[in-house]
Amino acid sequence: MTKRDVVGRYKGSVMGLAWSFFNPVFMLVVYTFVFSAIFKSRWVGVGGDDSKTQFAVVLFVGMIVLGLFSEVVNRAPSLIMGNVNYVKKVIFPLEILPIIAMGAALFHSLISLSVLLAAFALFNGYLQWTAVFIPLVLLPLVMITLGLAWALAAIGVFLRDVGQTIGIITTVLMFLSPVFYPITAVPERFQAYIMANPLTFIIEQSREVLVWGHTPDWQGLGIYTLGATLIAWAGFALFQKIRKGFADVL
Repeated sequence: MTKRDVVGRYKGSVMGLAWSFFNPVFMLVVYTFVFSAIFKSRWVGVGGDDSKTQFAVVLFVGMIVLGLFSEVVNRAPSLIMGNVNYVKKVIFPLEILPIIAMGAALFHSLISLSVLLAAFALFNGYLQWTAVFIPLVLLPLVMITLGLAWALAAIGVFLRDVGQTIGIITTVLMFLSPVFYPITAVPERFQAYIMANPLTFIIEQSREVLVWGHTPDWQGLGIYTLGATLIAWAGFALFQKIRKGFADVL
């Protein structure tokens, strides 16, 4: 079903699945041009002639993490309503619908990550060996996103406004996450609020392993994983508790 979800997005297009590769390539080219040629941006702590292109790479890491989270969370409120037949006519494990959405998002993130690593190698002539830790860094984000997706999918059946609200929230999170700026650029009195954003830690750790060549903050990652596990469990429990009312509402 995940494969069908991925392939279905490009059904009927001439290039088909190749769009999943060209989309991140196009975005990376745009980021590199805009931030190097127009904004002439530099990332704090990065110097040298490559800093302009490096800014686009660092920014792209944040966009990959944000995209993984946003794609699943934005789709979650409509997952059940978009599969009414599974609710009414057949015995179907509805709890896998968010997992299918996550699988599709992970596929696109993997393609984007491949483009990122290729660009990093092209710009710098090497890859950071610490990139091998990126699955461990993203794992807790996958867990917390699934927990939110289960909860939103269940609530979205009864409260249709959730679908509209969550789009606004993810847009706000994009600007309240260190995607376009380093956390050190935020005034100290606001840094605590930025760090409370669940995306901030994962974005920062992804840059540590992919760009800066540092090992993850294992203690912070362990605490985050524990919290993500609790949120995933709570979201799944909520979904299972109120799923009995889906058929009546739909």
